[in-house]
Amino acid sequence: MASLTVSALMLLQEAQLGAGQELVLSEIWEAGGFMMWPLGFCMVVGTLVIIWKLIDLLMKSLGNRKLLSEVDGLIAQQRLDQALALGEESKAPAGQILSAGLKRYKEGTERVTQAVENAGAIEVSKLERGLVWLATLSNVAPLLGFLGTVIGMIQAFQAIEIAGEVEATLVAGGIKVALITTATGLTIAIPISIAHNYFVDRVDHIVIDMEESAQKMIDAVHAVERGTG
Repeated sequence: MASLTVSALMLLQEAQLGAGQELVLSEIWEAGGFMMWPLGFCMVVGTLVIIWKLIDLLMKSLGNRKLLSEVDGLIAQQRLDQALALGEESKAPAGQILSAGLKRYKEGTERVTQAVENAGAIEVSKLERGLVWLATLSNVAPLLGFLGTVIGMIQAFQAIEIAGEVEATLVAGGIKVALITTATGLTIAIPISIAHNYFVDRVDHIVIDMEESAQKMIDAVHAVERGTG
């Protein structure tokens, strides 16, 4: 084991001092072996999901802010019919929740609350759509990288077994595969994990804004109900 460690260190020194050659992306891909294909798939899917989710949450957040700035004033004035009309016209998540509750404001506070909760659960599930992909990829990519590491070390030890002696050139290929796949898996997983946490935080903020507006609507319905009584 000590001789293998020394050989690996000698290999790294040769790589640092060797003729100023640098690995380009195509060479890294080829050196990483077949495990680079599933890692590349993870990278492509993760990038597409991040771009789609970024645009999706940005549009929904802007739509919510615009709607709530108009509806909150109408609700405060107990102009519920006009607030309902704005909610039905809007495609924002808050519009779907508020319109579901305002359609039943004449049926009492309890019916409004139930409608808001049902519509809210549906809209939250839509906001969270795609996050499970990011969570899965952030877990799978490092595991694939570690699998490549194991495969690379197996190749290195097979080369030693066949040759019957330890030489840096024998284990170079296996060690290179091990290091490249591990680094690639972590490089893919880290930004995907950051993006996932960011999107979770954005969804939480959107949900909080919708809950506050829905509570204002329920209070207004309750006030109208008491006034009618």
